[in-house]
Amino acid sequence: MYPGHHATQHPDRPAFVMASTGQAVTYAEFEARANRLAHVLQAQGLHRCDHYSIFMENNDRYLESCAAGERSGLYYTCINSYLTASEMAYIVNNSRSEVLITSTERLPIVEEAVAEFDNIRLIVVCGGVPEHITDERFVDFETTVSAAPSTPLEDERLGTAMLYSSGTTGRPKGILRPLPDQPPGEQMPMFSFLSGLWRYREHMVYLSPAPLYHSAPQAAVNLTLRMGGTVVIMERFDAAEYLALIERYSVTHSQLVPTMFSRLLKLPDEVRNRHDLSSLEIAIHAAAPCPVAVKEAMIDWWGPIIHEYYGATEGLGFAACDSHEWLAHRGTVGKIVFGELRVLDDDMNEVPNGTPGTLWFGSGSEFSYLDDPERTAEATSPDGAMTTVSDIGYVDDDGFLYLTDRKTFMIISGGVNIYPQEIEDLLITHPKVFDAAVFGVPNSDLGEEVKAVIQPMPDVAADDALTDELLDYCRSNLSRQKIPRSIDYEAELPRLPTGKLYKRLLRDRYWGEGVSRIG
Repeated sequence: MYPGHHATQHPDRPAFVMASTGQAVTYAEFEARANRLAHVLQAQGLHRCDHYSIFMENNDRYLESCAAGERSGLYYTCINSYLTASEMAYIVNNSRSEVLITSTERLPIVEEAVAEFDNIRLIVVCGGVPEHITDERFVDFETTVSAAPSTPLEDERLGTAMLYSSGTTGRPKGILRPLPDQPPGEQMPMFSFLSGLWRYREHMVYLSPAPLYHSAPQAAVNLTLRMGGTVVIMERFDAAEYLALIERYSVTHSQLVPTMFSRLLKLPDEVRNRHDLSSLEIAIHAAAPCPVAVKEAMIDWWGPIIHEYYGATEGLGFAACDSHEWLAHRGTVGKIVFGELRVLDDDMNEVPNGTPGTLWFGSGSEFSYLDDPERTAEATSPDGAMTTVSDIGYVDDDGFLYLTDRKTFMIISGGVNIYPQEIEDLLITHPKVFDAAVFGVPNSDLGEEVKAVIQPMPDVAADDALTDELLDYCRSNLSRQKIPRSIDYEAELPRLPTGKLYKRLLRDRYWGEGVSRIG
């Protein structure tokens, strides 16, 4: 189905609700809004397969900013709203964007970056343009779209997102997929597959706690609107408020990341037990491996409604499992249900079951990194048949996949391969740890040694006593070479709202001007 269908059949049904204010936008209004913006983009001379960007926090104009591209045959790039001016300008330019949609909240970043833009000829600002801005490219969103027709484009064609890798290990890469020439009512095959896997249905209520610039909420929200459900959008994640929203809106579906599970589990019991969560039918999680103890605790609390999947933004392949499968294979991210997986060593030889190797996929979605043939080649096997994002994992004898870590984060200490994810998963379960990062730092003898950086729980002192307690905890659960040589403390770790740890920012402090073998 398609939002335009629901606007005709159920015009007064809420398409989405803003969590903080309760503001609801009906399908009829959403359809009119998306059509108006599509006309604005077309009037700017954008044609099928051209590009524009969105740089905003979660707000009440975000979904229509995406939907306009979906029905005008365009690629739209949702930019991480936490980037600096130079980081954002790089993506605007690299994506070949000709129009930028932003907000007054992010306007200072745009003003700082505007001199670096190569091709931007219109900057549409949700919330209005301040008087001090004299650049005529800046226009008010509401004024601009209100003058456009609310009817569909005469030549509606399917558009899609062109998202970027998170850039946690290097400069972000634009992930370009072929765009079929078809009407917007015909969705791409991957979305049909996901709606069945995640049991989406009409009248569902989806709670979106994550930033809308990320690929997972992009897909989840898009599918909800196509099914005729209602999306409840959190402007930012708050664990206690998340539980309250499930009860308030009788939420049936949601998608989280493991760090959100950890935040929920560390709420006081009286807060965790305050709300009725019985409407929740399915909770999906992904984006990073979930510590076994965390997932066990969530299943104990919510019941066997938790589903996990593994799939990169590149869309190479897809693994999934439900709670029952996971409980029988604790730690798995599921069985491959899309694409063909091979686990290979550094010489491109297949490794036995149970042996970690680099994950390579064949028969998945076609993609390339925009204007970056070198990185596309690096991610492609010599015969061109397989692709990888350098994740490391293994498959058990039952065909279930387990992730070990990203190849770029692997530590080689004295010739031993050490995967930080295992150590992070252990540390995060300690009651005095709010968040944890583990990576390699220089060691003149061993090459690298294991460093842990910890964000303690509120009111927990970051002192020698805590360090001794955490090291003893590691000694009781890890082999000797995996135990951190030292622990540092930060008030807050640089974790993206998508759940990904921006580990490179931490690691670079320790490597300085030296060359790290881990990239």
